[in-house]
Amino acid sequence: MGQTTEILTTEELKNQIKRLNSKAGQMKMDLHDLAEGLPTDYERLIEAATETYQIYRQIDQLKTQLKQREQKP
Repeated sequence: MGQTTEILTTEELKNQIKRLNSKAGQMKMDLHDLAEGLPTDYERLIEAATETYQIYRQIDQLKTQLKQREQKP
């Protein structure tokens, strides 16, 4: 997921965070299932962990933007 240079409205930020949280929850469950099944499919572990890390990092960045925006008078 690449970074976007467009400026999102506060409502768009909230919607994007909500959408990504839903997707991230599923990715977390998939990663958990993969880990429980080890050593089966171990070769997928790095890819799944990286994708999960990236989506949570993106959510964190969007939440930071939202917090900064909401703190402005």
